[in-house]
Amino acid sequence: MAEKEATRNAYGKALVSLGAENPDIVVLDADLSKSTKTVDFAKKYPQRFFNMGVAEQNLMGTAAGLAAAGKIPFASTFAIFATGRAFEQIRNSIAYPQLNVKIAATHAGITVGEDGGSHQAVEDIAVMRAVPNMTVLVPADGEETRQVIRAAASYQGPVYIRMGRLDVPLLFDGNYRFEIGKANILREGTDAAIMANGIMVAMALEAAEELAQAGISVGVVNVASVKPLDIETIVRTAQQTKAVVSAEEHNIMGGLGGALAEVLAENAPVPMVRVGIKDTFGESGRPQELLEKYGLTRDALIAAVHEVIAKKKNQD
Repeated sequence: MAEKEATRNAYGKALVSLGAENPDIVVLDADLSKSTKTVDFAKKYPQRFFNMGVAEQNLMGTAAGLAAAGKIPFASTFAIFATGRAFEQIRNSIAYPQLNVKIAATHAGITVGEDGGSHQAVEDIAVMRAVPNMTVLVPADGEETRQVIRAAASYQGPVYIRMGRLDVPLLFDGNYRFEIGKANILREGTDAAIMANGIMVAMALEAAEELAQAGISVGVVNVASVKPLDIETIVRTAQQTKAVVSAEEHNIMGGLGGALAEVLAENAPVPMVRVGIKDTFGESGRPQELLEKYGLTRDALIAAVHEVIAKKKNQD
């Protein structure tokens, strides 16, 4: 069994490390610090931690004020509350004036599990990538999360970071390098390419390995930087394989699949299949059961690859 770690846990550790290096790092939470793992920072640096209570609009407004005063605030809560309840404050108080706030949201997607559809953000990437000046990052594992948090802290401007509750396989080590605006080719392929982020990256690698045993060459691209996108790598990969599958734990409308479709339609039109949540809300259930029900599995990716290759052959 591969070692696993939830991206939210890696976030908590990264904050503590950053806090030791930079006294301007401050952290805010909305009475969910044990769940978002900002509690680690709160214990270590209590004077730089602010529990705003169940008041997400105030959380974002206060973070904006701290950024205007020269601090580097990380504002944390569940993804549904950050992007839903506090949208106006994010738009008008953070993104519009381009303030240096890092919105670090956890418990995104259906793998929140038993909390149900009301707490499962399946549209947060779409919402955040539509906001001007906002950078949107979706790490795939613990190591990438640590690097994403560091990159966000160094970056000047608003950033939305999407993390999860579920333990996920560790894919990367210290040799891995994340960079805002860059996609990472994890596996080369010639027949098709799976472009994924978050928990779907590990599944994409598993699917590509299984397909390889059947003689099908599938590349895997980790697109942790949803905005800005690495247009050069995406277009080059699409031109090489002439068949693309997107994979995300998010609505197929407006998220990674939508972003890739926009780029490919303008620069490299090729057959494409989007794997994700099919424009519906989630429901209460165990994470693995929900992944199966909503088609976010290795087998679903394998089926999507077969489908997109068939589309490619029909065009020839």
